[in-house]
Amino acid sequence: MTMIQLEGITKLYRTKDVETVALEQINLEVEEGEFLSVMGPSGCGKSTMLNIMGLLDLPNEGKVRINGIETNRMKDGPMAEFRNSMLGFVFQSFHLINSLNVQDNVELPLLYRPSTGRSRREQAGEVLAKVGLSHRMRHFPSQLSGGQCQRVAIARAIIGHPKIILADEPTGNLDSRMGEDIMSLLHELNREGTTIVMVTHDEHIARGTQRIVRFFDGRRIQ
Repeated sequence: MTMIQLEGITKLYRTKDVETVALEQINLEVEEGEFLSVMGPSGCGKSTMLNIMGLLDLPNEGKVRINGIETNRMKDGPMAEFRNSMLGFVFQSFHLINSLNVQDNVELPLLYRPSTGRSRREQAGEVLAKVGLSHRMRHFPSQLSGGQCQRVAIARAIIGHPKIILADEPTGNLDSRMGEDIMSLLHELNREGTTIVMVTHDEHIARGTQRIVRFFDGRRIQ
């Protein structure tokens, strides 16, 4: 079954005098349970494509289907609910809320689902244990290293057991040992059936996934 389908995706960014083509007529399919790596030089459109896959941005042209559902015409409320139930995100820049401690940051996706405070705390404790941060639950992002913030972001992405994880350079801020641990966790989730799309510059990490897609200039992929 095709879990993600991009059909003729074009994305333009316009300022007063300049029009920049980020993506042009991109077609891509990701099968259920696949672990796909996306590689390419900086500025080639990888993160833009990931944001469109994750329903965080809309294309100017083309269709996006997630789990067989065309999402382009969804209104904001249903789209947000659908996104929260289907997708987990690992952002390159963490996107943590500085005024919330680690536990509260990780619990955020569960606030949009029927759950009790006790259940949210238990689930947060479980995923933070998986990423080695049980001892940091009461700390704030400003008290953490970059690698620790990345691990919090990964815990937040997986807490809701999403069918799809989209990860933008998930090991980019980690040392080699912790990077290996995080990749082991992603592979474990993939073996359990989670579909994963990962943007990375690391050829070694990409070779360990099932398929590599290479971006050249936002127009050509291979």
